[in-house]
Amino acid sequence: MIFARFPQAGRGKRRLAAGVGDVQAVRFSRARLAVLAARLSCDPRWTTWLAVTPEGAGPWPRGLRLVGQGRGDLGARMGYVFETLPPGPVVIIGSDCPGVRAVHVADAFDALRGHRAVFGPATDGGYWLVGLDWRARMAVPFDGVRWSSEHALADTVANVRGSVAMVATLDDVDTAEDLARSPGWGRVVPGA
Repeated sequence: MIFARFPQAGRGKRRLAAGVGDVQAVRFSRARLAVLAARLSCDPRWTTWLAVTPEGAGPWPRGLRLVGQGRGDLGARMGYVFETLPPGPVVIIGSDCPGVRAVHVADAFDALRGHRAVFGPATDGGYWLVGLDWRARMAVPFDGVRWSSEHALADTVANVRGSVAMVATLDDVDTAEDLARSPGWGRVVPGA
């Protein structure tokens, strides 16, 4: 499940837009989403979905199943998506992490075979991936999380009842400084 806000000026990626301007922030968001869709949607090991907000916006990359994110903060929206999908392991990734490859998603699904939850830590203290073994219909672990802070990962892990695994730590892009450390963020690498 790729989480995405429709890329438009003045909505989403506000910290990035403050440093690089609305046009560059929208360009980054569109390019990242296109790259992720190309990298992940053709992999036969999973079905790639796109959790979108606002509902009814678009166009979105082709070949992905769409589901709305619902309302509320990030935790409420992720919880809504987990509860909407059929039982089974579910992995959610953000759309603002240039380093995501299919191998990272595969590692997350592998980790869910022996753990209740899996996270892909971000270097800023948050996370770019969260997966839950949704077969058990467990409570979603997103209440009380301090979103957009260095505490987001620790807060969420503390809410998980059961074993937790970690996959690769990657950089996500929230600010102009993050973007400057991500050269080539708009390129699609076939099969990567």
